[in-house]
Amino acid sequence: MLNCKKAEPILVVGSVALDTVQTPFGQAKEVLGGSATYFALAASLFTPVRLLSVVGQDFPRKYLRRLQLHSIDLAGLQVLPGKTFRWTGRYRENMNEAETLSVCQNVLGQFPEIPAHYRESRFVFLANTDPLTQLKTLEAIEAPQMVACDTMNLWIRTQKTVLKKLLRKVNILIVNDSEARMLTGKVNLPTAVWALLAHGPKTVIVKKGEHGVFLCTNGELFAVPAYPLHQVVDPTGAGDSFAGGFLGYLASQPRFTPREIRRATVYGTVVASFTVEDFSTRRLEKITLKDVETRFQEMKRILKF
Repeated sequence: MLNCKKAEPILVVGSVALDTVQTPFGQAKEVLGGSATYFALAASLFTPVRLLSVVGQDFPRKYLRRLQLHSIDLAGLQVLPGKTFRWTGRYRENMNEAETLSVCQNVLGQFPEIPAHYRESRFVFLANTDPLTQLKTLEAIEAPQMVACDTMNLWIRTQKTVLKKLLRKVNILIVNDSEARMLTGKVNLPTAVWALLAHGPKTVIVKKGEHGVFLCTNGELFAVPAYPLHQVVDPTGAGDSFAGGFLGYLASQPRFTPREIRRATVYGTVVASFTVEDFSTRRLEKITLKDVETRFQEMKRILKF
């Protein structure tokens, strides 16, 4: 069973957004979203979270209250003049990848002020956002012990030089399979993973949507299938929820052994499985650590041979 009594707080920098999403199962308009949001809610199941981001004056107060209910420190969530970052996307029958219909960056381009106690954070997650913002945040942290980051194809295309500089400073890189291939130019996934390790991270995790995740750490490979679900309603935020479950579990443990990293991978997979069962963060906000542990034990039975 989990023991989270000595959990370390995690600092996450990324987007807090208002999403509009269409899937074959319906649609949701102007709902809570953003990479930092999904990560924070997932990680808060295991450990306290410090959220660093910006929103506009139009950001609904009800969403702030919902975040505060989950041990999420919002001292670093600044409300600035202007509008909140918005993303509109659509998933067709094959829901492995979203089709972006529109993106309005709005206030997200402004770097948030970092509260003094945030600078003491030992665990840092650089959620999917501009690599310059990720790098600037990391440079402001006094003595980070564990740093993980995510990225996307846009930054790989437009800021690859800055991104590679960032990768030399992180412990864990989390990307999807197409991003891994794009970053390295390697078609074969294991070959791409080895190439990513050469850039600096000690651990690389490749997300493969409904096909699970592929991990390499300390020269060892590990693969976990996705948790079997009868229906996926909205995949938005699944990758960020995985990262939150993964790093949140690690922050709750006294050591980062290969065994704990593997267990963290399964916990991340389990947390992500809840996220996709409803639109936005609706399902993620309702679950408890007991729910997560139940699915973790089911995954252990599935993987046993």
